[in-house]
Amino acid sequence: MSWLVSVLRPATFVELGTHNGYSYFSVCETLARLGIECSAHAVDTWEGDDQAGFYGEGVYPAVVSINEAEFAGFSTLHRATFDEALADIEDGTVDLLHIDGRHGYEDVSHDYRSWVPKLSGRAVVIFHDVAERREGFGVWRFWDEISSTVPSFRFDHNHGLGVLGVWPDLDPAIAEFFAAGAVSGEDIRAFYAELGSKITAEYAAGLAAAAELHEARARAIAAEELAAAREAELIGVGNQLDAIHASSSWRITAPLRTVGGWFRRGR
Repeated sequence: MSWLVSVLRPATFVELGTHNGYSYFSVCETLARLGIECSAHAVDTWEGDDQAGFYGEGVYPAVVSINEAEFAGFSTLHRATFDEALADIEDGTVDLLHIDGRHGYEDVSHDYRSWVPKLSGRAVVIFHDVAERREGFGVWRFWDEISSTVPSFRFDHNHGLGVLGVWPDLDPAIAEFFAAGAVSGEDIRAFYAELGSKITAEYAAGLAAAAELHEARARAIAAEELAAAREAELIGVGNQLDAIHASSSWRITAPLRTVGGWFRRGR
């Protein structure tokens, strides 16, 4: 994705189906790092579905937090269905479209055809899960149909990613990529699969380290809270003793305690 963004330098980027923002924010990070002027749009209900699973309300606020902190200057989140968001995007402006919604054949076909009017004359469309053939997944079928009509390339690792060059006036570097794919497709797929596995491993290691750090901090906080509770308890006991020592009854019974002390010492 980083190479594609760096070459295409899209003026408008739209992702249909964002979930926790991993792929979306990776594009936004590339745009920011390279100083590319782009209007980025993430479209999702942030509720999930029967294929990806439904998730709670905690996901959307987390995505909003990252977006506001890092990319608010050029990135907009649209909490809407894909069809509802059509009205928010001007026709003929989208240079890069990533389709990653429901993965049934009818779903992806509808999403693609609905958004075609939004594409610019140099647009590239990316389809996720083109290699996934589990029951209910039909992106592979739609990909087989559409990819035979225009320049395209398919990556098979991580459930598959299809790259589609929709229009004839593609960027020369992207057109060259498609030409190279037709000749050395397997080598390109193998290279990116290895690169992807390394990135995935690094990401997983990062998550594990973050989780371990979170647990360590949680243990430290728990220990601090326990120490504070014990200190408060001791302070409470001390205050009670001070109150007893200052009371009238304590002063009145002082001689009795003295006599009792003598008897305990054997006097």
